[in-house]
Amino acid sequence: MNGIHRVLLIGAALAGCGSSARTVDWQADARSPDGLVAERIRARIEAAGVVTELQAGGEPIYESAVLPTFYERRLYRAAWNDERGPTSLADDLVGALRRSGLEGLRSEDYHLAAIDTLLAAVRADAGGVIDPDRWAELDLLLTDAFLVYGSHLLAGRVNHETLKPEWVANRRGADFAAVLETALGSGDVAATLATLAPPQRGFRRLREALARYREVAARGGWPAIPNGPPLRRGDRGPAVAALRERLRLEDDLRIDQDTELFDEALEQAVRTFQRRHGLATDGVVNAATRAELNVRVEHRVDQLEVNLERWRWLPKDLGRRHILVNIAAFNLDVVEQEAVVMSMRVVVGRPYRRTPVFSDTMRYLVLNPYWQVPRTLAVQDLLPRIKRNVSYLAQQKVRVFQGWGPEAREVDPTTVDWSAITPARFPFRLAQDPGPLNALGRIKFMFLNRFNVYLHDTPARPLFEETERDFSSGCIRVERAVELAALLLRQDPGWNPEALLRTLDQAVDRTVALPEPIPIHLLYWTAWADRDGTIQFRRDIHDQDTPLWRALRAPPPSHE
Repeated sequence: MNGIHRVLLIGAALAGCGSSARTVDWQADARSPDGLVAERIRARIEAAGVVTELQAGGEPIYESAVLPTFYERRLYRAAWNDERGPTSLADDLVGALRRSGLEGLRSEDYHLAAIDTLLAAVRADAGGVIDPDRWAELDLLLTDAFLVYGSHLLAGRVNHETLKPEWVANRRGADFAAVLETALGSGDVAATLATLAPPQRGFRRLREALARYREVAARGGWPAIPNGPPLRRGDRGPAVAALRERLRLEDDLRIDQDTELFDEALEQAVRTFQRRHGLATDGVVNAATRAELNVRVEHRVDQLEVNLERWRWLPKDLGRRHILVNIAAFNLDVVEQEAVVMSMRVVVGRPYRRTPVFSDTMRYLVLNPYWQVPRTLAVQDLLPRIKRNVSYLAQQKVRVFQGWGPEAREVDPTTVDWSAITPARFPFRLAQDPGPLNALGRIKFMFLNRFNVYLHDTPARPLFEETERDFSSGCIRVERAVELAALLLRQDPGWNPEALLRTLDQAVDRTVALPEPIPIHLLYWTAWADRDGTIQFRRDIHDQDTPLWRALRAPPPSHE
């Protein structure tokens, strides 16, 4: 086809702030390399009929919708070749794909071997008789690689709700056809891809840690600490030497003296290690500490990769002010401008009543709340206690109602034949009055969600002293509820700390809107970088790492 082709290019800002459209003149003779390759690209896309059946270079094209849109917008003009063959943009993309391992992803997922083969063949054509089908295949593979890798950087390789790999680029409303045009127009494909990864300091530090731990693995890993009695300050022997080398390789020990003596410096290094792994920090290598020391470096690499993926599931903007709850670490942080301004211990869900992982917005809190007992807890936890002793209800200030709303009728529990009540036949609603016995404590922090979980105070204070704090039924119990409420209400002059305490002392339930709603992110991180960059690891209390690791290793789909 001769003449001028007018191609609409969308230069959309990656942050979603709008887009600008411009037209670019493209003139190509149908007999020129440009024209021949464009025709082959168009013919392949149109002949596929069903987009998911499109193949190139013996490889399936994974992207199901955006690739045809991208080429249609440019009237099928090649993106990575000109009349002389592959451009420097192709090399830029290939270099970025080779470095995908630094992100905890795998370059082989993005057609790299097939692209290398086609690149060599197409460059051999340059200056001679070209093979337009081969040039078209290369262009399609490069485009598909950009779209899929870019979508993985932006939102993860795995769908966290299904734990199945994702191979489409229509993520979070991003116009990936526009993203690719922006990359091509900028002349720096790798830089555009880099903007898609999470921008937060915590993600970058975790990515840097992945490189360091891989280096340790490549050098043979670290020594195992042999079984034996606990090791403590003053001990001497080969086991101490192994411990010293083990801690040195993970940067917990910087001073190297008498290799077989358990000295003060080594004790402090053990404490540092214990702190980083959520263990009791007594400086003694007991069974629990020895078990963590003997976790192979390859497993730590896997942990880092899994948690980098979890970072990609988060919104790109966590919020100028936000709350992070790390379920696996039993910890809550309030963050402002990437600085932690408040941190506290929390109690999270039991393994069989896990706290869910999601992001939402906290909009209000309730002072002196009633506890409307969820039906599941009423029939599974409270009903057996009531059957044993009906006075349990009065002791705990729990009232029994029949029905909901204003028409609900309070029932005298002593008039009920509780022996005839079963979980399947439970016609009551239980509610606990505000007060010192209330399971929600004095404050609950609300962000309405389909899981019906929230943050709340608790009268069960001793549980915060436990190292692993998975005792709740899904909601998050916070250690310092009053301080957290005061921080969230500080912009409202009517709710200074004194006013807050006065209202709490009245023991009357009251709903208070936050002056500024705050994003909250419930996370499950078994590896992360803390505020000073120290890498922390935790035990996988809910057995969520292995399924995610398997999903990350699942091969790309095929059309066979």
